[in-house]
Amino acid sequence: MLDLIIRSDRVVTPHGVGEYEIGIQGEQIVSVSVPGAVTEKAGRIIDAKGRIVVPGGVEPHDHTSMKIPSQAGPYNLFASEPGQTSQKPSGASRACAFGGTTTVVDFAVSGPSRDPLTAVAEKKKEWAGSSYVDYSLHCTLPGEPSPEYLAQIPEVISQGIPSIKCYTRGRRPLFDPPAQVDEGYLYEVMTIVGQHGGIMVIHAENDAIISYMREKLKREGRVGVENIHLVHNNLSEDIEFRKVIRLAEQAGAAVYLLHVSAKEGVAAVAEARAKGLPIYGETLHCYTAFTCEKYKEPDGAKYHTYPSLKYPEDREALWAAVLDGRLSIVATDDVTTSLEVKLRGKTIFDARGGHNGLETRLAYVFSEGVSKGGMSLQRFVDLTAANPAKILGMYHRKGAIAPGSDADIAIIDPTIKKKIKLSDLHSDSDFSVWEGWEFRGWPVVTILRGKIIVEGEKLLGGLSDGKFVARKIAPEILAGPAC
Repeated sequence: MLDLIIRSDRVVTPHGVGEYEIGIQGEQIVSVSVPGAVTEKAGRIIDAKGRIVVPGGVEPHDHTSMKIPSQAGPYNLFASEPGQTSQKPSGASRACAFGGTTTVVDFAVSGPSRDPLTAVAEKKKEWAGSSYVDYSLHCTLPGEPSPEYLAQIPEVISQGIPSIKCYTRGRRPLFDPPAQVDEGYLYEVMTIVGQHGGIMVIHAENDAIISYMREKLKREGRVGVENIHLVHNNLSEDIEFRKVIRLAEQAGAAVYLLHVSAKEGVAAVAEARAKGLPIYGETLHCYTAFTCEKYKEPDGAKYHTYPSLKYPEDREALWAAVLDGRLSIVATDDVTTSLEVKLRGKTIFDARGGHNGLETRLAYVFSEGVSKGGMSLQRFVDLTAANPAKILGMYHRKGAIAPGSDADIAIIDPTIKKKIKLSDLHSDSDFSVWEGWEFRGWPVVTILRGKIIVEGEKLLGGLSDGKFVARKIAPEILAGPAC
């Protein structure tokens, strides 16, 4: 007897969209069959006809328990105002569950007194027993990784964490200790990661351009947050993306470029992929929704996420690249805080990045892409589940409705039409940039490894449901632009 059967006239599988019956036994999908082929009885049957059945979302870019620096002092990733952090795994994973996301990837941040292996162990401990959904980690290296830190990279990768993050911006005095990994160190990290089957995860901005523009705008008396897109600008993204791609090409490393925000970033990624390089670009759903005009509003700082919102032509370029495959992923860069914390940043020097987007990501891409924009269901799944799972090394355990895959499933009701209210959402925050946005389609059932964790407005899962996912990246992802 099967534990669960799901029937729908629109099931999105790796081989296409069709009318199928999904058989689930324990934590896995055991069959995907044409109607009537499953003759076994089941503990429960979900009739999802008229609704759309997709793999549970894979969110590749989330920051939990991220320390909030003091407004007066330098930006320090390791010291903060007491008790001030972004939401913890419990809040993030609850938002994921209600939003149809079943796997989320957070960051283990190493630093001056926390080596990479210690950072990974501490972050895994923080998530264990505190998550409604499955989780994995990237490992972030500090600005000047010591030889001892570099020597730990192969061990981190062997522990199932093959994605190593570096920043190319963040010098003193605003960052103390510095976050920026200079070209020499970055080339060495890339070489090690490439040799051991990992992928680089890069926050790429040109620090010299950023520093110059800060000083220029300070001289001109234009330091308000409404000017932050002039600091974290298109030229910065253009220069740094191309530098990172060139270094990676020489080092023999694959690169996942985070939060592409400008048309120049899209062009750099596309050109590298056309050469056959294993370069993958991610944009954020807020970048495809809002522009830098939002910064002019009285509470415009709440919309900021680094690098920055750009111009309407950049938003259009991002949407085009999402649709045609030049960009591979739509993610969130979620850093959920209170509105009071978010609005403390009032200038180009202290604006706070991140927003609460985990719950709205799938619904937004479905609404704007599929319902309003003609995006195929297959492309929707690629952007929200399959591609992040492939690029980060967990496909097809995650990101697919196929025999042998984890029974991670979201059921979307395309007939739902609603303007979002804060009370509709479930993160640990008292505001949302998505409040008032009109959605067409919304996840109504979320299943994690065969267990229904959300149904309608009811949370049925528990904090012990989520498990750590060890990852190993497939050779084809590291060899060229495979998705």
